[in-house]
Amino acid sequence: MNLEGLLQRVEKPSRYIGGELNTFNKPLDDHTIRFCFAFPDVYEVGMSHLGMQIIYQLLNGVEDVFCERVFAPWHDMEAMMRENEMKLFSLETKTQLGDMDVIGFTLQYELSYTNILNMLNLSGISLLSKDRHGRDPLIVAGGPCAYNPEPLAEIVDMFFIGEGEELLIDFIDVYRLYKLKQIDKETLLRRCADIEGVYVPKFYEPQYNEDGTIQSVKTIDGVPEVIKKRIVRNLDDGFKLETMIVPFADIVHDRAMLEVFRGCTRGCRFCQAGMLYRPIRERGQDSLVENIDKILSSTGFEEVSLTSLSTMDYSGIDALVKKLVDKYEAQSVGVSLPSLRLDSFSIDVLKEIQKIKKTGLTFAPEAGTQRLRDVINKGVTEDDIESTFKSIFELGWSRVKLYFMIGLPTETMDDLDGIADIANLGTYLFKQYKPEYMKKSVQVTVSTSCFVPKPFTPFQWMAQSTAEAFYEKIDHLKGKLNNKKVVYNYHDPKTSVLEGVFARGDRKLAAVLIKAYELGCKFDGWQEYFNHDNWMKAFEACDVSPDFYTTRERQKDEIFPWDVISPGVTKQYLWLENTRALDETVTGDCRTDCKGCGVNKIIIGGDC
Repeated sequence: MNLEGLLQRVEKPSRYIGGELNTFNKPLDDHTIRFCFAFPDVYEVGMSHLGMQIIYQLLNGVEDVFCERVFAPWHDMEAMMRENEMKLFSLETKTQLGDMDVIGFTLQYELSYTNILNMLNLSGISLLSKDRHGRDPLIVAGGPCAYNPEPLAEIVDMFFIGEGEELLIDFIDVYRLYKLKQIDKETLLRRCADIEGVYVPKFYEPQYNEDGTIQSVKTIDGVPEVIKKRIVRNLDDGFKLETMIVPFADIVHDRAMLEVFRGCTRGCRFCQAGMLYRPIRERGQDSLVENIDKILSSTGFEEVSLTSLSTMDYSGIDALVKKLVDKYEAQSVGVSLPSLRLDSFSIDVLKEIQKIKKTGLTFAPEAGTQRLRDVINKGVTEDDIESTFKSIFELGWSRVKLYFMIGLPTETMDDLDGIADIANLGTYLFKQYKPEYMKKSVQVTVSTSCFVPKPFTPFQWMAQSTAEAFYEKIDHLKGKLNNKKVVYNYHDPKTSVLEGVFARGDRKLAAVLIKAYELGCKFDGWQEYFNHDNWMKAFEACDVSPDFYTTRERQKDEIFPWDVISPGVTKQYLWLENTRALDETVTGDCRTDCKGCGVNKIIIGGDC
């Protein structure tokens, strides 16, 4: 059966046809470097990823590079492909992935790793890097999970650490020599290992202690002992996204997106992104407005989202939002902001946004009590929460979402009760402050995720709760959140525990990953397809204990699998923050004064 006939029999053929507005279709010759950006999840998720849009436009701006896309096929499409012996193909030209030069996976979520294996298998590409030779595609990966590359170190040829705009161009300059057959694959890998921000696992060999912890890491052939992340120092001078691919089908975030800044200065102790993406770098307002105008003109989107780790911390957010509302109000183009900090909430900004339409409001208190918010350095007070509720209800909002984590270090049942107290406070204050004309009832949606200790955070030494302990806390909250105006959603603890295994895992997990895939595991991040029993069988078959990576508390001087990578934040600083957490001591915003995390010396090379 040909592709056209196959697409008539799958649920959403628009996932696989390509040809969307603002895509590329370049002429090909023997010198063209074929790069396929691979997102290991379904089209609707991958097309919502801003990083994919940036890299796609960036690489296609290089004359001899053609960047195409591929996403994980949904189960119906995969079954049809296997039945008809059809290899996985790119959207732009329907080229089999095995005929590409480079396949670049983005690592956004640990539970997508089996999808990487499935995509390689569907392409007829060997899973292990040692089994790929000659002109097999080079498998590369980047993204936040690449900061602990070890679980995939036997599968991926090289990892890009940090921001890809400059790093990818440096890589292409070396790969071009390989494409022209001026160097062999071994030389390609060795030269790439000298590019700042590139980690090539084959040149690093971990040595283990008897208890399974790492004793040391042996480097081969003079490669750097530590790989420092790459950053774009000035966002206004770097690559700017001026258009976006417009999908044919509905996607998770179907709107224009633009970063207002990178980095975060808040220092939440659970937050990996806040540590990885330092230092903070803002875009200028004029540059942002010009950029947004180009994106909207070339896409026709009716909403623009200003993205960052904490958008309300942008130094000119009030003025920026007012400019955008004044500019696009007549065209009914809405402005939205991602999850908001309760302490930095600006009522003036919200008044501007609602001139066009009321977009959703989402806040993340993270913890139910002031004590626990101090432990995690959230910096949100009871007064912040109460004043925010009052403000949004006075303006006519009746729906609010609140995000919390359960299983945080030092958490008690009183902290869980505090989550219910905050939700109930919201429903109470709605009655007190809603406008007289308002007939709608209030709805407070509480969502809890299970805490996962992540590398390069102050909590990287901490033990993770067991699935059983998480379930007990969820049941406790179900009993407490009995207000009819409150909706409670929660994340499955079993998937969070597995995420914890791979977040802090080492190379021994590659065998577990492959075994789990062979047992049928894929789309593990989708609740309806997650198979916990098969994962446990894989751990048992490989004689690997998941508890070694989750419930075990680390020693201060333990060598971690990810210590070969440096985001610029020092291990000494992270340990200091760990001790301050246990002392329930708050560390202030580093915009006010430098806290000595190390980024200024290690990455910037000057003052913070």
